[in-house]
Amino acid sequence: PAIAEGVTGKELDRDVWTQLRTLSKENAEGVAQHLVMVAVRLAENELDGALAHAETAVRRAGRVPAAREALGVVAYRLGDFARALAEFRTVRRISGSAHLLPLMVDSERGLGRLDRALELAGSPDAKRLEPSEQAELTIVVAGVRRDLGQFDAAILGLERAAYGPPRPWSARIYYAYADALVAKGDLEAARRWFAMASAMDSELETDAAERLDELDGVTIIESDAGADASTDPDADPT
Repeated sequence: PAIAEGVTGKELDRDVWTQLRTLSKENAEGVAQHLVMVAVRLAENELDGALAHAETAVRRAGRVPAAREALGVVAYRLGDFARALAEFRTVRRISGSAHLLPLMVDSERGLGRLDRALELAGSPDAKRLEPSEQAELTIVVAGVRRDLGQFDAAILGLERAAYGPPRPWSARIYYAYADALVAKGDLEAARRWFAMASAMDSELETDAAERLDELDGVTIIESDAGADASTDPDADPT
């Protein structure tokens, strides 16, 4: 797949370039460009394009964790959870890092293996996660609990995180907590937490504002009637 004009590969983090040092200079630069293109295509929601670049990166650098992670993330976005899980496991084996554990658990969930998802979430690797990764794992586990019909357990797990000090990822926790409260039927409490999520979500990672409007019964109707009237010479000016 073609590399977009202006993409050099230097856009990657230093940690990724450290991994690429195992390759020849020419190959490292080419793989880096493909990895940047994976991120570009994912941001554009061009998943087929992202897949092509990720597969190319893996063909050229199959032992580089960042390449395998890129392919896993694309497969995850495509809903190919079996392939995503295989790639994430490879990353963990090569790098020794557990940072993809939340996505691994969610992939098990996507495959319908809910008990295995909970077992993985309770593994020793979960204790090695960074706080932001712990938050993502909490959200995923709550989803698994809801799939099992364990709504109280889902709410309890999210509640512990929601009532902690605000963090950069708090909007996602608040949103998941509010969504769980909706599923249980506690709409009044859900409204409060959607409002908090909306206030915290400066990056617009969630649709908390829309969910809040939905609970408030607000419907946004787009209309071009005004535009039609302004351009129609026969329109009634009154």
